[in-house]
Amino acid sequence: MNLELSEEQTAVRQLAKDFTDREISPHIVEWDRAESVDRAIVKKLGALGFLGLTIPEEYGGSGGDHLAYCLVTEELGRGDSSVRGIVSVSLGLVAKTIAHWGTEEQKHQWLPGLTSGELVGCFGLTEPGTGSDAGNLTTRAVRDGDEYVINGSKMFITNGTWADVVLLFARSTDAPGRKGVSAFLVPTDTPGLTRREIHGKLGLRGQATAELFLEDVRVPASAMMAPEGKGFSVAMSALAKGRMSVAAGCVGIAQAALDAAVKYATEREQFGKTIAHHQLVQELITDIAVDVDAARLLTWRVADLIDRGQPFVTEASKAKLFASEAAVRAANNALQVFGGYGYIDEYPAGKLLRDARVMTLYEGTSQIQKLVIGRALTGVSAF
Repeated sequence: MNLELSEEQTAVRQLAKDFTDREISPHIVEWDRAESVDRAIVKKLGALGFLGLTIPEEYGGSGGDHLAYCLVTEELGRGDSSVRGIVSVSLGLVAKTIAHWGTEEQKHQWLPGLTSGELVGCFGLTEPGTGSDAGNLTTRAVRDGDEYVINGSKMFITNGTWADVVLLFARSTDAPGRKGVSAFLVPTDTPGLTRREIHGKLGLRGQATAELFLEDVRVPASAMMAPEGKGFSVAMSALAKGRMSVAAGCVGIAQAALDAAVKYATEREQFGKTIAHHQLVQELITDIAVDVDAARLLTWRVADLIDRGQPFVTEASKAKLFASEAAVRAANNALQVFGGYGYIDEYPAGKLLRDARVMTLYEGTSQIQKLVIGRALTGVSAF
């Protein structure tokens, strides 16, 4: 395998790095304290083509491969995972899914706006009582002539209060479990759909995370994406690629932890010399560096498999599992290097640790990833 980046990939990576250093890094403390990212960042992301990566140009996308997408996601994660989440969800979970599963009408209706940053998408799967058990949704979509009437609620929805469209999953038939779930594209200005932003989060504070409420929300039958009853397959295919995106963002967090720890260790003096001279500090930094490289290689492998049209679901779970846990370790080790200063939000280690911790929970917990991997290795069916 050739791990050398192409000229195009190198250029995209540098563009993302420069954008992060200029537009994100100077504001991370402010956004974290305010629990809100400046929404103007969305159109800036769109203007550079970051919201259209891997989407065909005929639908307004910027093309490119999945490794380029990972490189951008990693750089955004290095800056602020709240911004990374905007791209991972609006592009990674919503736009990519429309590009794969949507009708031509749906693609032309939604993709140009999503890829430009004029529109934002959110992924409406998780419910207050249903997280990992996505096959047992309680939100209902009932056919009424040429429309569906949707009732229910969704929880922990990234981009929820910013979104213009929800890729919503609801039970539309009486078939049991996952077989009764369908996918719908629901404009957020549809009467009966209301949103409440969730505050007081441990991490990703700048991200617009919301609860959605649907009361007699009417959408045309043409809003259904994929055949009826195939919504679970739509959701799982989206999350499989989404786990690569989360893994790339975790590589970014770990890289940020490494950069911050090295910088601090080579400046901070104790016992008459910089703490970088102390072997136990070197050990902490070394552990971070190894985790960064291992997580990055696992993530790049997923991108390579996708771009070559090879099976990638198990590898995506491996990358997401390792990278998310590695990001927690890396941030925790960086905090240890910083000592007491790591506990103050003027320094990056604390925020990195808070942001990293949720990565082991969403888009499939670490335990769910282990189940996916274990079943693939043993041939044991999930159902």
